[in-house]
Amino acid sequence: MSEPIAYQDLASKVGQREAQAEMPDTAIRETLFLTGREPIPEIADVSEVQPTHKGPEGVRTFRVDLDVPRTAIGVHTFPPGVEGTKLSARRTLLVEEEYPQHVEGFLPDHLALKVQPGKLDRQLRRRLKRTKVDADDPEVKWATTIFPPEDRYAFNDTSFPWCTTGRVETSNGGWASGSMVGPRHLLTCSHAIGWITNPDPYVAGWINFTPSYFDGSAPFGKAWGTHIYWQEQVFGPFIEGTEERHDYVVVVLDRRIGDLTGWMGSKSYTDTWDGGTYWSHIGYPEDVAGGTRPIFVGDFALDGHDTQNDSAQALLHTADVIPGQSGGPMFGWWEGEPWPRVVADQSWQNESSNGASGGSKMVDLIIRARNEHP
Repeated sequence: MSEPIAYQDLASKVGQREAQAEMPDTAIRETLFLTGREPIPEIADVSEVQPTHKGPEGVRTFRVDLDVPRTAIGVHTFPPGVEGTKLSARRTLLVEEEYPQHVEGFLPDHLALKVQPGKLDRQLRRRLKRTKVDADDPEVKWATTIFPPEDRYAFNDTSFPWCTTGRVETSNGGWASGSMVGPRHLLTCSHAIGWITNPDPYVAGWINFTPSYFDGSAPFGKAWGTHIYWQEQVFGPFIEGTEERHDYVVVVLDRRIGDLTGWMGSKSYTDTWDGGTYWSHIGYPEDVAGGTRPIFVGDFALDGHDTQNDSAQALLHTADVIPGQSGGPMFGWWEGEPWPRVVADQSWQNESSNGASGGSKMVDLIIRARNEHP
């Protein structure tokens, strides 16, 4: 495949388009996990909210109250964990050219296309709260530095491909970032997962994904993980040894939420792209509303680690990232394609560089997950 499109040429070579069709008349399912006898839910009340936050003209907001009787009050309830598939480091990699349908993206007709997300309206803007990495050793790689000048900006744009990214919450506590790479396939970082030491049958605790999450809003609904693919379990807070090259997982979700959001394609990174300002990134940093708002940063270069094979390597960069953005995609665009392709996900930071994890082993994970769990 040819080299990616330079960031400054995206507007002319990819451009933008309006939605080609109406949003499908589909239900957004809300899932609850309850303890006690089998519940019989009842709708208690449906009422229109007035006044409401500024939104698209003609869009109304409703409050829906649901009563769920006969549940065990005062008893903690947790979602189920996920089963999983560990892939051998010595496996024969699936060649992406032989599985084009599993590495291509998808732009739904009902979504508009933009190569940059629109910035927030003034009334929604907030000041950033700076967080400094506290490390005496500059070689310590934290599980995820801001290099001046500040290039990030928050957004609530739900057009494509910005709606393919979202906030990931897990049983491990806190949050991470992630992106859709298939109809029900989520790419995020391994160090955010609540790995279970002695699986029976779950290999990890619960995983929840909310695309386009913004201040608690879930415009496309939420999805839960049911299966996970990984090569290396990374625990953090430090990223050590081979972990920097394999800090990614593919999570199979319980519903095809990608039919609504679309998804990004994927591509193996090659060092011939080193130094080219092709790339963009989205994540949920802790210094922007406590990780409740996504940020965008673009026009930066990646640099594949010189001593690591293209199949699995750390991709060094100085894009502005801090904790919370881990798992967010590093992606670029190619001519003739209306979707971007992910080449890595954000992994770590130190005072001199930031690092993402990518390579053909990451793409192999995506192909296997999409092939075995369509």
